[in-house]
Amino acid sequence: MGTRILHCGKSVENYNISIKEKIFGFTQRGQAEGDLVYLVVKRGKESLCGARARLGEITDSKPWPDAEHYVSAFRITNLQFCEPFDIKILQKIGGKHWALKYVQVSKLISDPAAVDLLDKTFTVRDSEFTYVSDTSEQYGLSDSEDEQKGFEEDENIESALPDSEINILATFQTISFTNETDKIRGLETLVNRNFYSLFPQYPEQRSLLIPENRIFITSNLESKESNISGIRGIPDALLLVFNKMDTVPFQFNLIEYECYGQAKKKIQEKSNYLNGHIIPQLMRFASTFSIVTEKQIRDDTIKRWTERIIEYIFLNKALQTKVTAWMREIEPAINEQLIGLKLKEQIEQSLRTNLKIILIIDELSTEQRDTISNVVKAFKLENNTSIQFWAYIVRLEQKITVLNEGYEYALSVQ
Repeated sequence: MGTRILHCGKSVENYNISIKEKIFGFTQRGQAEGDLVYLVVKRGKESLCGARARLGEITDSKPWPDAEHYVSAFRITNLQFCEPFDIKILQKIGGKHWALKYVQVSKLISDPAAVDLLDKTFTVRDSEFTYVSDTSEQYGLSDSEDEQKGFEEDENIESALPDSEINILATFQTISFTNETDKIRGLETLVNRNFYSLFPQYPEQRSLLIPENRIFITSNLESKESNISGIRGIPDALLLVFNKMDTVPFQFNLIEYECYGQAKKKIQEKSNYLNGHIIPQLMRFASTFSIVTEKQIRDDTIKRWTERIIEYIFLNKALQTKVTAWMREIEPAINEQLIGLKLKEQIEQSLRTNLKIILIIDELSTEQRDTISNVVKAFKLENNTSIQFWAYIVRLEQKITVLNEGYEYALSVQ
């Protein structure tokens, strides 16, 4: 466990959302559960801290309007407040480059004197909860850019801050996947095999990946799908995520893998495939569980899917043990005989009220992602909330040179 500063730049909105939703987001990885994080926002010429908390479980929830900037997010515990103070007090200890030493990219603060100063200042100003008031200042994600202004061109930074240099672990060459399903170099194949290493926001002990989509195929489904060439009603994988702190403890994720691969290289080919296949495919998934679909059809689908999922879980002893533990977290005194029934209720509720569609693809622009997100979110669930959408871009990299396995950054060339 360590101490960090999370700077929201000038975005009071993001600062207040972080407090309201009890989630802290970071633009780089490296944080750990248990870290003590001071939340800061820029107001005029001051960088004000008014809250701190411990990092809890990692999450895929990113409630901020600029969510794409955050590569990792954590739920928080032990949230405390104080009368806001300017963290520039750290200049007394850190000197001219204090912001780079203690604030930049929410790095771990290794200086005990700085940690102690933050703690004492916060403690003596302890107060009740308060939001930071908004003004007309422009919002925007920034790692204390005003504090860093002038530092970046200082030729003495490297000597003053020897740990500020980015050291390279290895260099890589980006290569194409063969396609989506190739047994050796397929995007879906490789992602399923390495899912939990790629996506730490879905801890294996708190989630359940079902890559065998064939368990949902029935003759009834096949006959319905034959009317729409190339567009299937069955996703490539399912991901069930558990969080007992949420109103709906289970989140249901439909995963769709798409890959341009070696076959689709031209811009027009990719555009045609996106608009003619990918977007209609995702719309079909969304409509299946949305209130736009007749209730009886929706109920039948939810019932059928729930039965197949429970059957899949209870055929695997390890999965059964994991999910049973989740149910006991929700209801510690639950009768053993009722676990299957209660699990059925939880899964059905998530399909009706807490559904997300995840697209995993080898190439996607920000504009394309935003377009798809708007399309998917237009579909409403039974509780009148939107179906959520998130996209992950996964690339295949081939090693060129390993320089030092102890470092954490890499360079790739395409």
